[in-house]
Amino acid sequence: MENQSAISSYDNAERVKEPPRSSDAEQAVIGALLLDNQCWDEVSEVVQAEDFYYYNNRLLFSAIAELAERNEPFDRPTLLTRLRDKEELDKAGGDEYLRRIAMEVPSTVNAGIYAQIVREQSIKRRLISAAGEIANSAFFPEGRDARTILDNAESKIFAITESFDRGGNQGLMSTRQVLAETIDLIEKMAQIDGEVTGIPTGFTELDNMTSGLQRGDLIIIAGRPSMGKTAFSINIAQSVALLAELPVAIFSLEMPARQLMLRILSSLTKIPQNQLRRGQFNQNHNAFQYAVGSQLMNAKIFIDDSSNISLNEIRNRCRRLKREQGELGLILIDYMQLMELPTGGGSDLNRATQIGDLSRGLKLLAKELEVPIIALSQLNRSLESRTDKRPIMSDIRESGAIEQDADLIMFVYRDVVYNKQNANPRAAEVIIGKQRNGPIGTVPLIFEGEFSLFRDAAPSIDDDDY
Repeated sequence: MENQSAISSYDNAERVKEPPRSSDAEQAVIGALLLDNQCWDEVSEVVQAEDFYYYNNRLLFSAIAELAERNEPFDRPTLLTRLRDKEELDKAGGDEYLRRIAMEVPSTVNAGIYAQIVREQSIKRRLISAAGEIANSAFFPEGRDARTILDNAESKIFAITESFDRGGNQGLMSTRQVLAETIDLIEKMAQIDGEVTGIPTGFTELDNMTSGLQRGDLIIIAGRPSMGKTAFSINIAQSVALLAELPVAIFSLEMPARQLMLRILSSLTKIPQNQLRRGQFNQNHNAFQYAVGSQLMNAKIFIDDSSNISLNEIRNRCRRLKREQGELGLILIDYMQLMELPTGGGSDLNRATQIGDLSRGLKLLAKELEVPIIALSQLNRSLESRTDKRPIMSDIRESGAIEQDADLIMFVYRDVVYNKQNANPRAAEVIIGKQRNGPIGTVPLIFEGEFSLFRDAAPSIDDDDY
């Protein structure tokens, strides 16, 4: 019965040959623009030339757009001149067509409504086209697995969704609107106990300096190899998932999911990783059972260890996770330079531009999903030639765009990596190099490497603390 229904639906779809469009609405938009140039501001927020189905109307709208961008009038005489200069007058329907649509437009007052109709029809055509491409990729996968086809399908649909939302942005808002939203936010923050208005990191002094992880923020955690930036970020993710009880998405491009879980288990149970790998934890069996049964089994930690994942794939999977789990607490990416570049490889200059595109895309995703995104980043090797090897902003690889897009930049530093003889082996620092809405400074921490665990430092640090 189900197959018969599917076949019937397919047959019905086959009978619908004509793509969605509205000749009347397209003509009404152009006619309204010809009669009242002030309609352009409203119409251009809704439609673009490619939204017009009929080729002649698309040519007319493109010519109007060109004149509008030059701040020139676009009544019938000027539009005729423009089309003649481009040798497109006949293709656009000629003088008589322009005269007719200008005379037949119902009302210039409704230009925005006509534009909405044109855009709706355009979106429907794009959906039909995307559905055909998705069906074709399923019929002829050409080596792609089902997951890849699903991700590509979601990308196509989400791209159309974003197009549909074009014009849905509020645009310019009055002080009355902005003030009302700001007061609502202040009142909401006032109801929160303590100083932490965002999502707690699990580190007391760090939370005091940052007020927690703020929704919509892009947070960069950077460090040289062996400093512990992955362990530090995973500790934050654990805190968000286990203490704040919020869903966390971890994209581990370098480390397999099982190895990541070993680190989490070690930090929770205080069983060294090398013992866990060998199954030697008899004395700590109860701690292990508690970590697995009471803490992790139901924790909303979702790990994706796909290598060379693209920004588009991360966007799709996080959107899907939000639909399934509700409001997300954190997205963690380890690490940004391993992500698939938007347009492939190239020169150092080109790569810097591509990394900039990634950082901008991550910031936009954080804002869209209203979730903090932590992206780990590498540092340049050149810092090791300095006497003081504590990182600074310019040490971040491809730093320009990253520094601009990030709301919070933190460096993980352990002096013992460079000064093995004299440095305290467990002393660690998190250096806040940039904070858009707060102070910069250094937070002392303790690092227990055998457990992949950072923890708050005592007010006075000495060897007994370790």
